[in-house]
This record gives sequence, C-alpha cells and structure tokens, in this order.
Amino acid sequence: MNILKNLFLFNKKFEKNKEFSPRSVDQYLEIARLVKEARIQQNLTIQELSCISKIPERIINSIENNDKNIRPEYPFIRSILIKLEECLVLKKNILLNLAVKERKILKKKGKDFMFRKFDLINTWQGSLLYFFILVLTIFILKRYFILNVKVIEIQNIENQIIDN
Repeated sequence: MNILKNLFLFNKKFEKNKEFSPRSVDQYLEIARLVKEARIQQNLTIQELSCISKIPERIINSIENNDKNIRPEYPFIRSILIKLEECLVLKKNILLNLAVKERKILKKKGKDFMFRKFDLINTWQGSLLYFFILVLTIFILKRYFILNVKVIEIQNIENQIIDN
C-alpha cells in the first residue's frame, strides 16, 4: 500500500517541478547573452538596433536583461527573435530554438451560474427564464383581477341594495 502511495506522491512532485523548470530560465538567459554579444560585436547601441529592426527599445532591453514582466509572451517574442536574428546576422533559428513556449494552465471551474454573463435572448436558459416570468405575471395579474372583481361586485350589490 505504501508503495502505491509513494508512486502517486512521486508523480505529483514531478508535476510540480514541471511547472517551474530552471531550464526555461536558462534558455532566456542564453538568448539575452547572444543578443547582447551580437549587438556589441556589431558596435550597435540599443537605439540603433531599434531603428534597424523596428522593435521598440524597451522590448530589446527586456530581452537583453531577461525581464520577464516586460518581455512579450511566446507568439510575439517568436517574431521578434526572428527579426533580431536577421538584423544581428545570427545563424538562422538559433534564437528561435532557444525560446520556450510558456504554457499557462487555465483551470476550468465548474459551471457556475454568473448573472453577469447570463444572456436572456440567445440561450435556452434565457428563454426558460422569460417563459417563467410570463407565467408568473399571468398568475399574479389573474389573482389581482379576481380579487378586485369580487370587491367591485360586492360594492355594486351594496349600491343596488342602498338604492332600493
């Protein structure tokens, strides 16, 4: 029994380590080092490289300094790295092969009923709610008028008795 428990715990530990791998950090550090070295070898400033490549200076800075907060996510950084390879005359796909696809795992919650996202017109739930509201208003109006008709009839009968 303990063996099975250890196997399950081992898999969970492995999955946790999968999320944060130092290899992905090292790869972006390597990209930063290659870009900075190539830029310095060609005697280019960040401003000049920005003008040549049409990539904003802050993006080039974020790549060279490995600033994860400013650096674009994978689909965008891919095209930027291709452009930097061309402008810095690096081997084709050398930077691109180092880039790692960062996956963000979005956990789907159970189907929670959110009133903000409730569409009254285009969903079957909206149609059902609309039908329920109509039936409820019919019952309320019917009850109201039946009670008022009885009161009106009693008043008419009282008036007829008084008149006679």
